[in-house]
Amino acid sequence: MSTDLRRVADQIRRTVLEQSRRANVGHIGSCLSIADIMAALYGGVLDPVSPDNPDRDRFVLSKGHAALSLYAALHARGLMSDEDLATFCEDGSWVGGHPEHALPGVEFSTGSLGHGLSMATGAAMAARLGGSIWRVFVLLSDAECNEGSTWEAAMFAAQHQLSRLVAIIDANGQQALGYTREVLDLEPLPERWRSFGWDVHEVDGHDPEQIAATIAGLELERGRPHMLVARTTFGKGVDFMQSQIEWHYRPMSEEQFDDAMAQVGTSAPGGEPGGAS
Repeated sequence: MSTDLRRVADQIRRTVLEQSRRANVGHIGSCLSIADIMAALYGGVLDPVSPDNPDRDRFVLSKGHAALSLYAALHARGLMSDEDLATFCEDGSWVGGHPEHALPGVEFSTGSLGHGLSMATGAAMAARLGGSIWRVFVLLSDAECNEGSTWEAAMFAAQHQLSRLVAIIDANGQQALGYTREVLDLEPLPERWRSFGWDVHEVDGHDPEQIAATIAGLELERGRPHMLVARTTFGKGVDFMQSQIEWHYRPMSEEQFDDAMAQVGTSAPGGEPGGAS
């Protein structure tokens, strides 16, 4: 893994832990699950990331409950200030538990699960109709594949050969109330997406360099839309959270926070534990 991408991923994890502890909120495991994917995207894939550039790539965080990972990535790229980050989940702040498009750097308000791919598909079609060069990326949870709206969007994107649409599934195998295989088994997930006409690649969701390299090798000028099935571990990086359903909602105690911070390390820039990184 690239040292730079590892540093970005570590910084995202520290920010997630620091701000979730300060605000005393949950969804920690979901945020840690996608930290490496966000590091790949915001560490060089998205081009450019400036919210003021009309030719920027668009990114949709369909699993909006993991918004803190998006804020952490924006902060790591210098697109969110320390002051704004420190208002996470405070009254009157746009930096909420789910992304709001009023916040610079957030393209779409999300959180109603199963709708993100539809929005991304619409954005990709709009780019084509407008003759624009930007790409559209969308990050879904695997549990969103339980929902019919996801598959309607999948069919539409394949029908219209939206080759500049790149979807990534955070395939961590669990959701709010249980393990995905027990709630509604999705496997074999890559084959399901191929059967809907997508170009599918299975990747290690905790290897940002592999994710970035896979995206760089996609044929974006013509053909099928693209799906990366990213195999991940819920709560990755903090041993007592990994693959544990309770950390979908549960906030940390001070002792748990100290333990978690020791595991993700504090060597890269980011401030003291407990503050805005």
